[in-house]
Amino acid sequence: MKRLFLGMMAVWLASALWAQNWDIDLLHKVNGWDGRFVRNYNKVISRSESYVAFGVPVAMIVAGWLRQDENLQKDALYVGTSVAGAFVVAYGMKYLADRERPYDRWPGRVHAYSRGDSPSFPSGHTTTAFALATSLSITYPKWYVIAPSALWACSVGVMRMNEGVHYPSDVLAGAVVGAGCAVVNVYVNRWLNKWLFGERRPAARR
Repeated sequence: MKRLFLGMMAVWLASALWAQNWDIDLLHKVNGWDGRFVRNYNKVISRSESYVAFGVPVAMIVAGWLRQDENLQKDALYVGTSVAGAFVVAYGMKYLADRERPYDRWPGRVHAYSRGDSPSFPSGHTTTAFALATSLSITYPKWYVIAPSALWACSVGVMRMNEGVHYPSDVLAGAVVGAGCAVVNVYVNRWLNKWLFGERRPAARR
């Protein structure tokens, strides 16, 4: 986790030193996408992120408890801690990097369709979306899980740029942090399963 954090800080520092032009140029293009479909799709995807990212593991743990299904409970633990861990890492990085939101830095080039109350880097929405998508894909490696999960996570990242609240580098870093936390958490959950269930099996079934 420490290496992952240092790697993401290196990405941000590189972006700050040499990537500002491509970052704002690409954001300007994506932010310019407009139309009824884009605006409606944007609203659905952006607003769904917190409900889906945190609702899915909660639904899994409730279903596992009602069915007395220990495997489902383990899966829910893995998915839920992946999302929660990614959320904590992302917001810690936000306040360490303290990057200004693009609509504040470039008011003449970026239109804010919504606003955030935290620093820009990395994208928190994208981080938790990719943590959920990656942990679900590891747990249930079927195309009908992987494809919609990946599409939804990527849509969250793109729509955050379309809203003008994140740079492309914010979204890219969020995707890497979220996916990385889910992968690292496979090994963390081996210890959690042993502690909670008295077994050595990992939460994620391969």
